[in-house]
Amino acid sequence: MSVHLHWFLPTGGDGRTLVDRHAYTDGGIRRDRITPVSGVRAPDIEYLAQIAKAAEQLGFEAVLTPTGTWCEDAWLTTVALTQVTERLKFLVAFRPGVISPVLAAQMAATYQRISRGRLLLNVVTGGDSTEQKRFGDHLGHDRRYSRTDEFLQIVRGVWGGRPFDFQGEHYQVEGGLTALPPDPLPQIFFGGSSAAAGPVAARNVDVYLTWGEPPEEVKQKIDWIRGLAEKEGRTVRFGIRLHTISRDSSKEAWATAGRLLDDLAPETVAAAQQALGKSESVGQQRMLALHGGSRDKLEISPNLWAGVGLVRGGAGTALVGSHAEVADRIEEYHSLGIEHFVLSGYPHLEEAYWFGEGVRPELAARGLLDAGPAPLDGVPAANGRPASAPGGAPLLIAGGR
Repeated sequence: MSVHLHWFLPTGGDGRTLVDRHAYTDGGIRRDRITPVSGVRAPDIEYLAQIAKAAEQLGFEAVLTPTGTWCEDAWLTTVALTQVTERLKFLVAFRPGVISPVLAAQMAATYQRISRGRLLLNVVTGGDSTEQKRFGDHLGHDRRYSRTDEFLQIVRGVWGGRPFDFQGEHYQVEGGLTALPPDPLPQIFFGGSSAAAGPVAARNVDVYLTWGEPPEEVKQKIDWIRGLAEKEGRTVRFGIRLHTISRDSSKEAWATAGRLLDDLAPETVAAAQQALGKSESVGQQRMLALHGGSRDKLEISPNLWAGVGLVRGGAGTALVGSHAEVADRIEEYHSLGIEHFVLSGYPHLEEAYWFGEGVRPELAARGLLDAGPAPLDGVPAANGRPASAPGGAPLLIAGGR
């Protein structure tokens, strides 16, 4: 079992800070109230293309795109980026409650033809009722997972190439059909830590994703989902969502983490924690429990730092350390059964180079990577960062990643 490395596409903006300025001022509704930030990189197609091209050149297999109010649409953005990349796959996040499952199956089939087979699907059931209601979805937490279960059954059914009927609580389909099924069928990624989520994963998905918890807690999740899948007569693979801060030395990496922390005012952390605490997502609550809103003891496991989750929803932990130390932690998670590593860092362009030129060779030397595209042969690092990485700068996004 080899390691599959993926990166993140910040379609809500990028920069050198963890502060989600729009999410924790007034929710981004009145743009004139957003705290001014210098050097913010807008998620225009030119910048996103830089990240996508860098990820491809550095040997990442795919990039994850988020979904939600504060992001560009993942389908439209990534299909545009297929035209400026050659091998890179796109892990497109979407919410099953706001689109017809038959239409989603058709869109995926079209995407596979346009991209020549480079689509992966990340199903986001949704853990925030306020966000869901913006899109017209008023179901409660557990019923959303029940609907996702039906949604995925229909998607796979209509990919069969024959008319498909389905009668369920949430969907009734007569003669559902994707006339030209996708080839290959996109792998389906899915995450959820609640009791309602587990059976959905066991019955329907290819890869179960967890956010970056300490190894012993990740192992418990793997054992849980694996057991449920066995009862369904299925095998599920596993992935993990993490940020990374990898440098030539451990001291340098932790100094970078410290600078990110120094940027957080107490009132910013308090506002973020209050907002995130309202989430119905069990996974989000588990992220919050890792640090309890405190800056103390943020290294919750060797090289696993919970500082990101002080202000960021979703994935709230980062692997911090030297390139070898970060590779050690990846190897540790891999030994538990984690195959897919969906990574990110601030800013995403520079951190892709730090990881791709630093950690990836370590993993390759340990025999953890399939033979594939090698990283760029970079100029020796200078002035504290890879010479191939441009300068730059801050923002963050909310929801669905």
